[in-house]
Amino acid sequence: MNILVTGAAGYIGSHTCVELLNLGHQIIALDNYANSRPTALSRVGELTGKRFPIIEADIRDGEALAKVFSQYAVDAVIHFAGLKAVGESTQLPLSYYDNNVSGSRALLAAMEKHNVNCLVFSSSATVYGDPDSVPITEDFPLRSTNPYGQTKLVVEQMCREVVNANSQLSVVLLRYFNPVGAHTSGRIGEDPKGVPNNLMPYIAQVAVGKREYLSVFGDDYDTPDGTGVRDYIHVVDLALGHVRAIEELWQKPGCHTFNLGTGQGYSVLDMLQAFSKACNKKLPYKIAPRRAGDIAKCYADSTRAKSELGWQAEKSLEDMVQDTWRWQSNNPTGYLD
Repeated sequence: MNILVTGAAGYIGSHTCVELLNLGHQIIALDNYANSRPTALSRVGELTGKRFPIIEADIRDGEALAKVFSQYAVDAVIHFAGLKAVGESTQLPLSYYDNNVSGSRALLAAMEKHNVNCLVFSSSATVYGDPDSVPITEDFPLRSTNPYGQTKLVVEQMCREVVNANSQLSVVLLRYFNPVGAHTSGRIGEDPKGVPNNLMPYIAQVAVGKREYLSVFGDDYDTPDGTGVRDYIHVVDLALGHVRAIEELWQKPGCHTFNLGTGQGYSVLDMLQAFSKACNKKLPYKIAPRRAGDIAKCYADSTRAKSELGWQAEKSLEDMVQDTWRWQSNNPTGYLD
C-alpha cells in the first residue's frame, strides 16, 4: 500500500514510518519541520534499509498537497501533522486552530479532489475533557478543557461530516493517551524543540543534566499521591496501532473510532520513580502550581481496538522508561547530535 504520512518526521510519525516500512508498505513522508528535524527521517531509512520520498511542505499549502497527490499514487493517508502542546495551546489558540483545523481541512479537500478514500487521523484523549469516571470508553461524552483538545474535536466532527457526504470514505479516529518510549535501537525518539511540554522528555532531560529539576504541576489532585494520573503507552505500540487500523479498515467505509492506551494509570511521581530506576540516579523535582487545562486522571479502555483491530499494547512501563533512557543517553541533545 502507498501511504502518505503527514508529520512524518515527528515523534509518533517517525516510529510509524518504521513500522509501515518494516511490514512492506511504501510511504511518502511529508513534514514542514516546525516541531521536528529532517534527521529523524534519515534514521528511519537507516533503521529499515528502505528509501522513500520526503517532501518538505505544510499541509495548509493546497498547491503543495495537489502536487503530492498528483505525483504519487496514494492509497491512504495517516495524518499526524499539527501542534500538540496543551499548555501552549492556551497561550496561542489561534495558531492551534490555524495549524490543526485549517491544515486538516486542506488535507481532506485534497484527498477528495484526488479520490483518496482512507484517512487515519491522529486524535487524542483530550477530546474527553475531564471525564466523570475512568477507564474511558469511546462512547464517553466529548468535551475539552483546552484549545488543543478543542481542535481535535473540531477535526473529528469535520471527518464525520465528510464521511456522511462520501459513502466511499473510510476515516479512522485514533484517540490515544500519553505516548512515551523510543525505538529500541535508541536511534529515534522524542526530541522536542525548546522546553518539553510533556512529562517523559522533561524527565529524560533532567536525567542527562540538561534540566536542573522536574516541575511537578500540582500535588493536590484526587489521586493516590496527589499528582496527575495518565495512561502512558509505548510509542512503538502506538505506531503498530496505526498500522493495524489502516490494514483492517482502509476499504471499509465509515467513521471508526478507537482508544489506544494500556488501561493502566500512572502518576507523575510513579513515572519519576520508574525513570530514576532505569537511569540509576535520583532525579530532583519541585512541586509547582497546577497548569491550566490539566485534569486529575485519565486512562483508557481499549477493548474495542482489541476486538476489532486485533491490537493491544504489549510493552511494559519498564520498557517505556528504559527505551526513553537509551534514546536520551545516546542522544543528549536529540537529533542535533
